[in-house]
Amino acid sequence: MTAYNPDFEEGIYNMWEKSNLFCPKTDEKKENFCIVIPPPNITGILHIGHALNETLQDILVRWRRMQGYNVLWLPGVDHAGIATQNVVERELNKEGISRFQMGREAFIKKVWEWKGRYEDRIVKQIKRLGASCDWSRMRFTMDEGLSRAVKEAFVKLYEEGLIYRGHYIVNWCPHCLTALSDLEVEYKEENGKLYYILYPFKNRKGGLVVATTRPETMFGDAAVAVNPEDKRYKEFVGEDVVLPVRERIIPVIADSYVDTAFGTGVLKITPAHDANDFLVGKRHNLKEINVIDEKGFMNEEAGVFAGMDRNTCRKALVKKLYEDGYLVKVEDYEHAVGHCYRCGTPVEPKISEQWFLKMKPLAKRAIRVVEEGKVNFIPGNWKNVYLEWMNNIRDWCISRQIWWGHRIPAYRCMNCGKYNVSIDKPERCKWCGGRDFTQEEDVLDTWFSSALWPFSTLGWPEKTDSLKRFYPTSVLVTGFDIIFFWVARMIMMGLYFMDDVPFRDVYIHALVRDEHGQKMSKTKNNVIDPMDAVKKYGADTLRFTLSALAVQGRDIRLSEKRIEGYRHFMNKIWNAYRFIAINTEDYVFKGKPDSLDAASRWIRSRFYRTVDMVNRHLENYRFSSAALCAYQFAWHEFCDFYIEMSKIHLRRETERYGTQFVLLEVFEALLRLLHPFIPFITEYLWQRLPGRKEKSIMISSYPQREDEYILPVVEKEMEVVIGFSKAVRNIRSENLISPSKKLEAYFRVLDGEIKEIVERYKEYICVLAGISQITVGEDVPEGACFSQPMMYGDVYVYMEGIVDKGKEIDRLKKQMKKLSETMRFLSKKLSNKEFLSKAPKDLVELKRKEYSEASLLYQKLQEQIEKIKNI
Repeated sequence: MTAYNPDFEEGIYNMWEKSNLFCPKTDEKKENFCIVIPPPNITGILHIGHALNETLQDILVRWRRMQGYNVLWLPGVDHAGIATQNVVERELNKEGISRFQMGREAFIKKVWEWKGRYEDRIVKQIKRLGASCDWSRMRFTMDEGLSRAVKEAFVKLYEEGLIYRGHYIVNWCPHCLTALSDLEVEYKEENGKLYYILYPFKNRKGGLVVATTRPETMFGDAAVAVNPEDKRYKEFVGEDVVLPVRERIIPVIADSYVDTAFGTGVLKITPAHDANDFLVGKRHNLKEINVIDEKGFMNEEAGVFAGMDRNTCRKALVKKLYEDGYLVKVEDYEHAVGHCYRCGTPVEPKISEQWFLKMKPLAKRAIRVVEEGKVNFIPGNWKNVYLEWMNNIRDWCISRQIWWGHRIPAYRCMNCGKYNVSIDKPERCKWCGGRDFTQEEDVLDTWFSSALWPFSTLGWPEKTDSLKRFYPTSVLVTGFDIIFFWVARMIMMGLYFMDDVPFRDVYIHALVRDEHGQKMSKTKNNVIDPMDAVKKYGADTLRFTLSALAVQGRDIRLSEKRIEGYRHFMNKIWNAYRFIAINTEDYVFKGKPDSLDAASRWIRSRFYRTVDMVNRHLENYRFSSAALCAYQFAWHEFCDFYIEMSKIHLRRETERYGTQFVLLEVFEALLRLLHPFIPFITEYLWQRLPGRKEKSIMISSYPQREDEYILPVVEKEMEVVIGFSKAVRNIRSENLISPSKKLEAYFRVLDGEIKEIVERYKEYICVLAGISQITVGEDVPEGACFSQPMMYGDVYVYMEGIVDKGKEIDRLKKQMKKLSETMRFLSKKLSNKEFLSKAPKDLVELKRKEYSEASLLYQKLQEQIEKIKNI
């Protein structure tokens, strides 16, 4: 067998698929386990966050499948309305074509073609990661079944008074030309200006000075407002002021919304261009004057500024205000500006007719189920985040002025102008009996169909067997950034349409950042493409790296070096198999051995303790702890210690069979333990072991704790053996002694029981530590020694004959010279004020750590030289 190479991975996956191993069993006696995949958008390729998400889901799915559950992992992709339309439009723009030139029908056909190409690519990438989804149930948020579900849901919500069409202020994207929900607006801190503008009184001298960040909206001002409790301005309430430039008369009103500490304590009220001003306007019956069109340009209300874009208008208007004596002063001002979450354009508050979904009636029960623990958030801190948002929820604007998406099932009667909401186009208007209809042009927000995902994918509104068996689903694995976009809405819709929660647990995984904790982005050139990593290191390596780093509540710091490090783990397992294969060529099963050596009894005991811990960690979604627990056992206890100790017994005819039996037994079970994390290599090696019963490791049983094999006394004894062995290994490492050099050791023990254990297992210690002779005593040995204190006593290794004093001192001095140069370089960098002020904090800390480590090693080398001189 050659060295480890993951080229076999795709062949393994094809075998699983052809064997229909991803489909759920139909055993009614078994418990069901279901996950619906968070559907990736059809806008491109998978990123490293997707790789983490799919890996964690697949770990749970494979683990439960091996535990005997009827497992369904239902895959799918999302149509991603605005995002996909933007991407396709950009592609068309390269050819000099706009969607308006094409027309709606032709454009949508073009998007469907895009969907076909990219869905196939995304599915291939998910498969390449090893995801064991039931691909026969693949869904798309705009497939025929889900389209029907969306219509059914909309109509029911409308008929029960929860959906309404309203004249309201919304977030408008001038680039995407559509309304956005509050959640689709991303706020970024920007360094702007605060403009102080004089609004003269109409009937007296002087005026009120207003502070604003957006002077260009003043053409839509309907009033200026002061706080009724503000004594500075009480006398002016009810007066009129003159709107600068346009010279329109507007009133001074009192409203408690005004913050007396902001600016001068006087606000301009622009109901058509600010969400809070809109509400103030409603309370005071103010006129709503729209001054900015849907593309972000000033309209005729702006007078001579009409036709300018909003930013150009701002500059020109400020100049005009200054020239006319209305601009009092300008201050620097940092404030949060809302941007479209898809294209990054600053949003424009805009009054328009939109479709809304009432959220408070739906939120009440969704709050209660989380408070009562019927839906659990892991980690638990996300529960409070969820509840805080839900308790302050606002109506959801669900209509979008785009073409790609679920067209709203509302039909406007051309006779009376009223809307008829129905699944299919009505024959007659329910208001006037008219027969001529036009369907609503708007489509639904992408997240509307996504909110139905856990039950629509299982067949709703039909009462299917799948819906009966697998709803509620078991767990949702997702990122924190879509708790409000998606998780909360799924809970509300699940309770409304299914009368039950959509899932029992919500596991919120962390972000994947670069090694310095920076967000990955193309501009920073720090992106790790999961498919590149798979190609270079194999899917198993990437999966294990991500799972080992997936600590609850902590962002993952990922680097290629870490991925490369875990590739060594694959090598370790591979080489363990090669050792076992070579040493079991003559193995013929003869039943359970009558007796086993201590090392074999110990490795069995340790394995079943590890099994218990891994299962408990997975039950609690502690992926990192589960992965590292299995890693610790496989790398250290099985490979580093047991395999080495087994060599003693494999050489003895009377003990060979028992050792072979345990090597095969534990290694086979270890492969099953590791399978959810690294499915490809475990399947490949498992197929080559003798005595297999099932067709695939993925449908074999997952290891469970076996109390009969757990032997605390043997574990305690071997803990002593390994403790002394590690102490000798540490001496080797710290003193740079070759691993092949045989050593003479003296163990000073103060306890008779420990002495007896060392004497009994001397042979193991010699093999593990590379010792030719061990002496056990109670006194400090004579002669120069390297020493290492430990909990069971002290370990001494005789120096004489180990090193050539002169050569070793020269070698150590060369190392010290290199370290000295490194320290000088780092010291110079850390003394550079420009580096300290401009470099990322994580990078500065890394350089400080490097300096500290180099300094410590330099000191150790000095001490080592002194030790050698004294031999």
